[in-house]
Amino acid sequence: MKTSRMIGATAAAALLAVAAGGPVDGADRADRAEPSARVNGADAVARSDGEGQRLRAEGRFAPPDGTGAPRAVTYDRRLVPEGARIAVEQRVDGAGTRVAVAVRGLLPGHTYGVHVHTAPCGADPDDAGPHYQHRPDPVRPSTDPAYANPGNEIWLDLTAGPGGDGRAATLHPWNFRTGEARSVVLHEHATRTAPGEAGMAGGRVGCFTVPLLGDGGDGGGHGSGGGEGAGS
Repeated sequence: MKTSRMIGATAAAALLAVAAGGPVDGADRADRAEPSARVNGADAVARSDGEGQRLRAEGRFAPPDGTGAPRAVTYDRRLVPEGARIAVEQRVDGAGTRVAVAVRGLLPGHTYGVHVHTAPCGADPDDAGPHYQHRPDPVRPSTDPAYANPGNEIWLDLTAGPGGDGRAATLHPWNFRTGEARSVVLHEHATRTAPGEAGMAGGRVGCFTVPLLGDGGDGGGHGSGGGEGAGS
């Protein structure tokens, strides 16, 4: 049975407006819905709209400094220029989990591997931990296509357009384990799929801390990162 599929461009295109400072598709409806709450004190807002839970978050990339890392951190200012923007939207309902990402200001024409990771971003690119996996691979690092694949992980690879804009979205019939999906990482090239390198996408060039909603509808907390052993 197919476990994931790309969702329509409409939602991702609307999310791109957030990266440019505009509203998310359906934001007016979500803004009127109750309850709403900031997730773990972050600039990520989770809301219930009567059909499910929605989370929206956006950030502007900056390099780490002496006090740590910003919520959206660039590790490579050529591929992720300072001031580039990112927006992430998640929806959890009876169909499962939908995740969309939109970026603006990246390197035009460049393809990025983009994945959900298990830990928040930090000054060190490795701080975000491995890929989130629905079925964790007992072997680490995970390069077995049986585990490192777009049905078992969240892959949102995208190619920046002429203006540095890009977007991607995916739907999975499962939900994250609470507290174990806490960032979206941009990698230096497209995600590979062959045995021995599945899930690999080169160095981590940017990271956005997002406390994604888990089984209980709350954002990432203090989970142990059950996707341990995932790829780059």
